[in-house]
Amino acid sequence: MERLTSPLIAEALLSAPGWARVGLTSPKPDLRENAARELADAIARALSAPEQISQDEGQHTLAL
Repeated sequence: MERLTSPLIAEALLSAPGWARVGLTSPKPDLRENAARELADAIARALSAPEQISQDEGQHTLAL
């Protein structure tokens, strides 16, 4: 298992689906919980296989 570091967590969060990152701010408790679980899964996947962290090619980036 990979050591838990801030850069690894940040990379895992950025590789998670956009809906999950935005979902944490939802006023709906069920959506917040689903988003939190998805983000936790992204971090767990990163810890089990850090070399496989990548952005989903189907995920569109939003211009800020």
